[in-house]
Amino acid sequence: MTPPPVASSRPIPKDHREGGGATARPSRADAEAAARTLICWAGDDPDREGLLDTPARVVRSYEEFFIGYSQDPEEILRTTFEETEGYDEMVVLKGIAFESHCEHHMVPIIGKASIAYLPNNRVVGISKLVRVLEAYAKRLQIQEKMTAQIANAINEVLNPKGVAVVVEAEHQCMTTRGVQKPGVAMVTSTMLGAFRDDASTRREFLAFIGRN
Repeated sequence: MTPPPVASSRPIPKDHREGGGATARPSRADAEAAARTLICWAGDDPDREGLLDTPARVVRSYEEFFIGYSQDPEEILRTTFEETEGYDEMVVLKGIAFESHCEHHMVPIIGKASIAYLPNNRVVGISKLVRVLEAYAKRLQIQEKMTAQIANAINEVLNPKGVAVVVEAEHQCMTTRGVQKPGVAMVTSTMLGAFRDDASTRREFLAFIGRN
């Protein structure tokens, strides 16, 4: 689904801002002009045939890359189910592919995440866990913060006995520039509740996702 056009000077909702300061969203025309400026700065001519529509394409792609700013992860999780027949064992989703963007260089972070929780009388649809990951991934990010954000949102809304999130990703800011070391993956984890306090629960989760 294509997101609606960006309105001129539309305020960004406070809950969806990462920085916390008051800010207004530039118009689509402003964004396209910024893309033209970058093309010029790179040394090319934005008016040549192959680049005429590039600023508009860049803005449309940014709407996809950063759609997470318009999504509320906690709201995504609020629809839960209590008819679980007493199920209280671990729920695990492993190997969820995602794409994000580094907030330092605005280049891709590409990886996979595994998410688990121990239900406490209620469960959530598994697609909601994927959507929470996407809501945070589709923002300017650092991997450590994103890992904690996912775990904290699940913990806050579901109030489970424990939450575990492990993220493994390759950062293009390191593989395509700077030290230029492709094939290097960064691994981060956040363990809350039983996953932090109980070594056997943590080991079981890590065995499920193949990291034991």
